[in-house]
Amino acid sequence: MKKVDLIAVVHDPRGNLLFRLKKSEETMMGLYNKVWITVSNESSEQLLQYLCHESPFHVKVIPKGGAAHARRAVVAFGLDSSCSHYHYCDLDRLLTWISYHPEELSLLVRDIPQYDYLVIGRTDQAMYTHPESWVETEKITNKICSLTLGWEIDITAGSCAFSNEIGEVINQYSEAKMTDAEWLMIAKKRACVEVSTIQVNGLEYHESINAPTTSVEEAEQWFSRLRLSMVISETLLK
Repeated sequence: MKKVDLIAVVHDPRGNLLFRLKKSEETMMGLYNKVWITVSNESSEQLLQYLCHESPFHVKVIPKGGAAHARRAVVAFGLDSSCSHYHYCDLDRLLTWISYHPEELSLLVRDIPQYDYLVIGRTDQAMYTHPESWVETEKITNKICSLTLGWEIDITAGSCAFSNEIGEVINQYSEAKMTDAEWLMIAKKRACVEVSTIQVNGLEYHESINAPTTSVEEAEQWFSRLRLSMVISETLLK
């Protein structure tokens, strides 16, 4: 029987996700064979206490080093599993999904073993729940990726799925500043497998769950998102 594990990352200095995470614990354990989480050492003490000592999850505390570092760490951590496939999802994204579209998530997890590498993007409905600075700058990244691949795709939603074998290849070759585009290109060019895509409503944005952990002025937020778009896009053109 093919099994799907969740691999997820979290950096939450204020512990904003703790209540919702505890509430979602049973659902997560019902959906996945195992749950693997890397959490930054700068997350709140309460969150660290829960994850490391009270939760049923496999947890590794890592130094805060950015999203790509945390994502690579959780792939390496999760490879200890005997599962056939992994669902990667930023933890705040997963909690939104469970809270607002649980049936959709359940169906997706059921279907993951059909794919070698699956890019999980957003429907228009989900996309336009995000702040304008996210929507407009991510359009650029997704346009460049779509032109590179030859079909429409959303790579900046914070979720994907892949087989254990692809996980091994990602673990071996991933080194970019951001992984959103890099991992699919590793699957396509290094592993030579088919890259599939799906659009979901569950990756929508809710301020109470998905807001950045630090507050910045609007102009700085736009610049930060534009810089992120450039970094992700560079990976596609190497």
